[in-house]
Formats: sequence, structure tokens, C-alpha cells
Amino acid sequence: MAKPVKKAEYLLSAPDLDHCPAGDKPEICFAGRSNVGKSSLINALTRRKRLAHTSNSPGKTRNLNYYVIDDSWYLVDLPGYGYAKISKKEQARWGREMKRYLLERKTLELVVVIVDIRHKPSVLDEEFMFWLAENGIPFCIILNKTDKISKTRVLQQKAAVSALLENMNIEVPVFTVSAQTPETIDDFFAFAMDFMQDAIKP
Repeated sequence: MAKPVKKAEYLLSAPDLDHCPAGDKPEICFAGRSNVGKSSLINALTRRKRLAHTSNSPGKTRNLNYYVIDDSWYLVDLPGYGYAKISKKEQARWGREMKRYLLERKTLELVVVIVDIRHKPSVLDEEFMFWLAENGIPFCIILNKTDKISKTRVLQQKAAVSALLENMNIEVPVFTVSAQTPETIDDFFAFAMDFMQDAIKP
């Protein structure tokens, strides 16, 4: 089991790849549609209640928000995709910058695609997963907000997502978690740390 996070600090918000910090540490990024609970998951993962700002207004995150974890790696919160209340021009800019970051950021080790477990993955989710796989970008999936549904429904939703991935010929880990119960994140965190162990400097 991975050791719990001891230190977590907000570093900066980068509007694009050119403003990201120096590539001196490996990084994991959180991606997903707006309002899937990325900020709450960051707070639960780091055991800090107010590290990432949560909001009831989807689309608040409009930059790549960087957090330094244990002085050894970066956790990056990407802007939520699919939020309709911004202009088409702004949506297009986000899309370009996010693709550039995902394709060109050499220190990016893992993309974590977060989906609200209460709903089946959207077309945008499916397209994003396929695009990551097509470009050989390592990723895993978190089905979040398990506290909102029954345990039986959790198993059904996980099975449905696993079947979807199989149909897409994609083989990646799928985790079920709730930010309200931080211990449910332990399996994901252990996987992420094992995945990154060679990249993290002692």
C-alpha cells in the first residue's frame, strides 16, 4: 500500500503548456467532464479539505492547476471538458491547449479520467478515452461518487464501463471511489504510485 501524502501545496495555474512549471518532476493529471468532482477527489487524496477549490458552478477550472505532492511529483487538475456555458472559441482554445499538453508534456506519466458513476460515460468521455488510447497515452478510470448510489449499482456501473472498454479494445484499470470516504481512494493511489515509482526521484 502506498504511503499517505504528507505534504501537498498549490503551486500555480497555467493557461497553456508554455506556462507549466519546469519539467523537473513526474506528473499525474485529473481529467473529466465538468462537475465530476475532480477538486473533491484531490482534497480527499491529499487529505486536505481546502487544497483544491470546489464549486457548484461547473467550468470554474479554466487552467491547468498544479499541486506539488511530497516535493516529488505534480498533481495537475485539467479544465473540465464539455461545459456549454463558455463560447465556442474558448472551448476550441481549451481543446487545443489540452491536446498539446497531453501530447507534448514529457513528464506526464498518467492521465486519470474521472466519470460520475451515476451516469454512463458520455460521448465526450468515450471519445477522450479512445483518443488517449490511440495516442498511446497511459490512463486509468475513476468512477466517482459511489456514495450516491447503492453497492449493487456500483458493481453494475463498473461492469458496464468495463464492457464498454472491452468493446473499444482498451485495457485499463477502473477504480470506484468516493471523495466522501478517502479510504476508497487507497487502491487507486497505490496503483498510481507503483506506476510512477521509477519516475519519482528518491
